[in-house]
Amino acid sequence: MSTIHWTEAHTVRSARWHSESAAPLPRRVVVADDRMKADTAYRLACEGTAMLWRGDYHNARQLLRAMNHRLNRKPPPSGDNPAESFRLHRRAQGHRARVLGKLLVLLEDDHSLALRRAPDVRRACTEAYGPPHGPSAVSLTELLGVIGARQWREKGVEIPALAARIHPHYGVFSPLRGEYVDLVAQAPLPGGGPGRTAFDLGTGTGVLAAVLAHRGVDHVVATDINPRALSCARENIHRLDLTDRIEVVGPCLYPDGRADLVVCNPPWIPAHPTSAVEQGVYDPNSTMLRAFLNDLRSHLTPEGEAWLILSDLAELLGLRTPHEVPTAIEAAGLKVLDRTTTKPQHPRAGNPRSPLHAARAAETTSLWRLTGT
Repeated sequence: MSTIHWTEAHTVRSARWHSESAAPLPRRVVVADDRMKADTAYRLACEGTAMLWRGDYHNARQLLRAMNHRLNRKPPPSGDNPAESFRLHRRAQGHRARVLGKLLVLLEDDHSLALRRAPDVRRACTEAYGPPHGPSAVSLTELLGVIGARQWREKGVEIPALAARIHPHYGVFSPLRGEYVDLVAQAPLPGGGPGRTAFDLGTGTGVLAAVLAHRGVDHVVATDINPRALSCARENIHRLDLTDRIEVVGPCLYPDGRADLVVCNPPWIPAHPTSAVEQGVYDPNSTMLRAFLNDLRSHLTPEGEAWLILSDLAELLGLRTPHEVPTAIEAAGLKVLDRTTTKPQHPRAGNPRSPLHAARAAETTSLWRLTGT
């Protein structure tokens, strides 16, 4: 366990250090309050000094916004090609996260936040971090993410294909982008009568497993390697009253046995995630995609098929060639039966200078229907 130390009122104090992005233990910690100027905070953060906030909660959020404004004064440079621009964009994002992550708050031994005008964050922190184990220091940016996740978990995301809501947990990819759900809801199911089975690999919130059961698949086995996702999926399946049709197992990619249908919606971008939430977006070296393809034939029934749901964002960013996925499919001994495409429904908002902006504007999401040859 890592511990941070600071001096307050001539007394050396300490707390457990917690970072979901695995940020290193701050080398130096100073106490900050409402008297801290934004320029001073920005300079300290850029130098690597963390600031433990002891003032007003809303003033801390204003200070964070002021620091972010100073970061925006110097936009990241553009690369000579989309891949280089993306790399520079990610580097700038990392720098931003490191600087803003230097503003810390102290969670007390019951996960409460002892700051003026602070909200009650105990339930949000318990859901994200588990039961408290003494005081802990976290970045304010991370805590704001935890609070936002609690609100999404409470509200849920409306899924038209289910006529119901899915409730994402902290650290689990939220099904806000409905196009991949709609592709699974509309694709023709493979033949088979009573007893038809399906695997949903990397289930996340359990939304695709629920859609398959809603469409009449008799038994669905949903898997994930993320313990938070497994807990989230089980809760959603229970909420939807589908526990008799859907089994959630893991941590693993493939369960034992074979299925008439295997569905996989892997992370779309072959790059390294920097936080728990990014694991639903970034797949280093396309590890999950390749594991899905290479082991698929041994998990399909003789007449079964698989659905691979994948965006071409990586190709548009120059992180994967247009031939890489078809080549990997062929190398795994698989055949493409059909490919259905759709345009994403996400808004085009965002920084137009970001390399992701133009790529997202041109993005296409596909459902590849595959079978063993």
